[in-house]
Amino acid sequence: MKSGASSVERSPRRAGLDLIRAVAIVWVMIYHAMNFGLIPDPDHWYVSFGWIGVDLFFGLSGFLIAGQLLKPWSLGLTPDYGKFFQRRLLRTLPAYVVITAIYFLLPALRERPLIQPFWQFATFTENLFFDVGPRAFSHVWSLCVEEQFYLVFPIIAALLARRPDPRRVALAFAAIVVGGMLIRGTLWLTKVGSLPFADMDGVNGQAYMDFNYYPTWSRLDGLSAGVLAATIKLFRPAIWARIVSRPNLILGSGLIGLALSIALFGGQATTLVPAVFGYPLLACSIAAIVIAGSECRGIIGSRSVPGARLLATGAYSLYLTQKLAYHVVDAGYIPGLGSEGWMRFLVAIGIALGMGTLLYWLIERPFLRLRDHWDGPSRSPIATAV
Repeated sequence: MKSGASSVERSPRRAGLDLIRAVAIVWVMIYHAMNFGLIPDPDHWYVSFGWIGVDLFFGLSGFLIAGQLLKPWSLGLTPDYGKFFQRRLLRTLPAYVVITAIYFLLPALRERPLIQPFWQFATFTENLFFDVGPRAFSHVWSLCVEEQFYLVFPIIAALLARRPDPRRVALAFAAIVVGGMLIRGTLWLTKVGSLPFADMDGVNGQAYMDFNYYPTWSRLDGLSAGVLAATIKLFRPAIWARIVSRPNLILGSGLIGLALSIALFGGQATTLVPAVFGYPLLACSIAAIVIAGSECRGIIGSRSVPGARLLATGAYSLYLTQKLAYHVVDAGYIPGLGSEGWMRFLVAIGIALGMGTLLYWLIERPFLRLRDHWDGPSRSPIATAV
């Protein structure tokens, strides 16, 4: 096979995927604002299920990263893994290093006094060694999952692509999903449901987060569902054409699945059955939404929603800085806001947008431009700088 990852035509930017990422970051930011007591109506379902925004990110990442690595294989070429890792590092590392430095060099700015050891952030393993109790910069767990995915998936893709067979891909996807279900079920029975300090449903919330929610081996459903969607698109175009021939129907099925997932979960720390079966249902539902968003003929893909592209472009910087911004309001550093009310929320969101914008323009965007200068414009329809 020839090596030609750089010669592969770049994918156009998709308005539907921009919208999905914008919804994801807004949803997550609202959820974290609730955790800081900044939302007067925290019991609304949209607020309390904002953690699903992270799963939207997982579905998008699986679809887009698999598209980048598998497209050369589908054309008879070998991906340039060196450039792939170079692009990933320039995309994620600079802003992450800056925010991590702030957390460790300026502890007064942390949203929590305690924080995991530095080596866990340096190695992207913070999600695997959680101590009991709230910690600062805890939302980095999802970035650790994605960074670990970036390292492992190229190896899996190379092994599967040596002898392309849709059955092998389907079996690999099934193994990951079933394996995740078994792992979560076992961990729930041995580490969550049997521990003291449980709620009325017999769930120890902190243990659930540490063993069922944060670890990579429990959260591969969304990434693998996105990978499967990209694999079908690239290696089975006829099947893909039939799937996307009715993008609005695909979107509707995804939204129905999302609603069923919310009804099944009932909360973030949940009982055994949702812990085992809820994540595969959620992953497949989000994959359907991502598939619909990748098509320009559907409701969400046919035109750009004002502001969605800006939010999608700055989503990574916003995700990194949001809790620092919320801490400014929560700690009472701004006088005259009081202890409750929507004004606190609006000010907190405004500060978060300001911090995210600064991080994007001062750190993230210059390295994106450097990356594109070295290797041409981004293949990702979302990573493109505005």
